[in-house]
Amino acid sequence: MKVGVHTSIAGGVENAAHHAKKIGCDTFQMFSANPRGWKAVEPTTDDCGRFRDALNKHGLSPVAIHDNYLINLASADALIRSRSIAAFRAELQRAVALGADYLVTHPGSACGSSAGVAIKTCVESLFEAAKGLSLDGLTVLIENTAGQGSVIGRTFEEVAEILAGVRNELPVGACVDTAHCFEAGYAIHTEEGLRETVAQLEATVGLKNVRVIHANDSKTAFGSHADRHEHIGKGQIGKEGFRRIVCHPKLRTIPFICETPIDRPGDDRRNLRVMRTLAGVQASGQRRQLVG
Repeated sequence: MKVGVHTSIAGGVENAAHHAKKIGCDTFQMFSANPRGWKAVEPTTDDCGRFRDALNKHGLSPVAIHDNYLINLASADALIRSRSIAAFRAELQRAVALGADYLVTHPGSACGSSAGVAIKTCVESLFEAAKGLSLDGLTVLIENTAGQGSVIGRTFEEVAEILAGVRNELPVGACVDTAHCFEAGYAIHTEEGLRETVAQLEATVGLKNVRVIHANDSKTAFGSHADRHEHIGKGQIGKEGFRRIVCHPKLRTIPFICETPIDRPGDDRRNLRVMRTLAGVQASGQRRQLVG
């Protein structure tokens, strides 16, 4: 079992790896630039070298980069789509330069069109963004969503349709977010609901294609379609819900990365500790004896 958190690149991209190691991560996620602006400060060759050296030193893997929140590859607006394609192409280039394993992206919003058209637009945008690039082992991960408003990716079927559309041309997989599942109406907080959800995931996306699980509890109610993350075990999915998730034999070998809030110093460490305690593992990944 591998567990990590989303870490900050403040002060230099290599600091994300250093902090991940410091707090006891096995894996981690980061942004490669400002996630809320169209203009990015590109890492230099030296920056990328220091980051790769930090990865090699600390032995952290896999490394995931989350793309810019402004990107909407499914947009019906020509200007927004054009800017999104350019920004995503830059995300791909930075991820390759940094030696990341995965680039995680939300599929986008259908605002101004139907879900079917938006999915087709997303696929075409992915092709255009990656055209002519050598991805050098990088895999693009399509993340499921809570389904707020006209956002696509609420269902596993929609995620699977995007993957099927690009699979022959682009290395792709899926990132499954637990809070988004719950908020979208997948009852992962109950024993039966988790069993049904895993079966649906296998039948649509395919578990072999799920490369990362975003481990987040939910502040909002089941089926709310409102994306609000909470500390592990403190939200609506709950501690027992997460115990079943991290102990599920078909899920526990997939890397878990928490995107939980930092409300006070040490919250990232605490969420890592809760995840491992619920799974019954030590920080080294060794299974420990469970009592009771």
